[in-house]
Amino acid sequence: MSQSAKYYDQVYAIVRLVPAGQVASYGMVASLLPGVTARMVGYAMAGVPRDTDIPWQRIINSGGKISARPGSGRQYDCLKAEGVAFSASGRVCWADVRWEGPEDSWLDEAGMDMLDYLDIRAGWPK
Repeated sequence: MSQSAKYYDQVYAIVRLVPAGQVASYGMVASLLPGVTARMVGYAMAGVPRDTDIPWQRIINSGGKISARPGSGRQYDCLKAEGVAFSASGRVCWADVRWEGPEDSWLDEAGMDMLDYLDIRAGWPK
């Protein structure tokens, strides 16, 4: 398995944890994976196969907006259908729709210390 395929699978596993009606930023996902950047998460999201169970639409930029690119209208429509509200300027209110992160069982499986996780989460959009 190539290095990119490995981190893509790790990114996709985290993205699958984000429930309908909630969103996460590229950076939030990246912060949970060692050596992965927000840009790398963006590449992984761009590579999501069409017919998949990966909820790609739930990953947006840290400014609370959908990044302008081909498919952004479809992403907006998917999120609206899930109940995600956007302001007139196209932003979400992070306090209303931000994913609060993985469950404790994921942290245990990943070998992530709770205090380290709380430090990571403190840097997430608010």
